This record gives sequence, C-alpha cells and structure tokens, in this order.
Amino acid sequence: MAETLDALPTARGRAKAERRAALLSSAAHLFATRGFDGVSIEDLGASVGISGPAVYRHFTSKQAVLAALLIGVSDGLLVGGRAVVDSADDDPAALRALVRFHVEFALRDPDVIRVQDRDLAALSLRDRESVRDLQRRYVGLWVDVLGRLRPSTERAELRLRAQATFGLLNSTPHSARSVTAARTRALLEEMALAALDQ
Repeated sequence: MAETLDALPTARGRAKAERRAALLSSAAHLFATRGFDGVSIEDLGASVGISGPAVYRHFTSKQAVLAALLIGVSDGLLVGGRAVVDSADDDPAALRALVRFHVEFALRDPDVIRVQDRDLAALSLRDRESVRDLQRRYVGLWVDVLGRLRPSTERAELRLRAQATFGLLNSTPHSARSVTAARTRALLEEMALAALDQ
C-alpha cells in the first residue's frame, strides 16, 4: 500500500510535466500562426483540452508561457551545443556536428524560430536578457570552434560568419516545403559549411 501511495506523486508529477510540455508545444504553433497578441489564455487551454483558467496551474501568465518557450529553447541549444563540441574528436568534426545539430533544430522547431523572431519583444526585460545571454553563449561556442580552425581571423568576423549561418539555417525551413526533408537537411548542411568557409 505504501508503495502505491509513493507512486502517486510520481504519476501526478509526470502527468503535469506532460501537460506543461503539451502547452508549450501548442503555444509555439499558436504564437507562430497568430502572433503572441493574437492568442488568449483560453486559446492555449483549448489547444490541449483544458479550460483557460487551468493554464494557470502550469504558468502564471501568457507571458510566462512565452518566456518558458523561448528561454527553454535557448537553454536547450546551449546545452546541446556544448555536448556536441565536447563529444567531437577534433575541431573540424565539432563544427560539422554543430551544423548538423542546428539544422536538426531548425527543421524540427520552425514555429519556435518564428516566435523568437516576431515576439521576443513581448517578454519582460529580464526574460529578454536571459534569452539573449543564452544565445550569446551559444554563438560563443561556434566562435570558439571557428577561432581554433582560423586562428588568424578576428572574433568579430567569426561571430558574423556564425550569425549569418544561423540566419540561413533558421529562415530556410519556412520555404523548403517542396524539397524532401533528407535533401533539405543535406543542402542546409552543405550551404552552412560553405558559409563558414569550411
């Protein structure tokens, strides 16, 4: 009996985490489609089969949903990027792996990219700074690898190359619907490495 009672909070916690993840996924799609201002708390709740007020069990406000979405994805990129670099055999392999990692993100989460581009300003100043700090650190991973590959190139130029590559990768999935996913992935990786001069 004690074992069953101990399992209940775990099951409840798992269900709550799943509902929260579903809300974030739906929010990404709704915000991307309608814009942050065009989506209500009621819309968010309805998208996962709950009432609008029930959303407040998971997030304090609609702005908190947006913050969790954008801070979460930025943190995920930084953590994932670090893991990619740490597991690579050498710097050329690290750069190729970073490109593959970012291509996968861009193809998997185009809605989040669209929300970031359009609705970042809807965040509080503190949350906006958190997103920007995480993104600066993610760019820094790329610049560090590029710097070891091109030690005579100034960091400012390497940063520009990295950011231009993100622009390429983040914008293309919106217009790649007529090309197969495998071919899109291969083309994006090829173009990104060319942009990075590798």
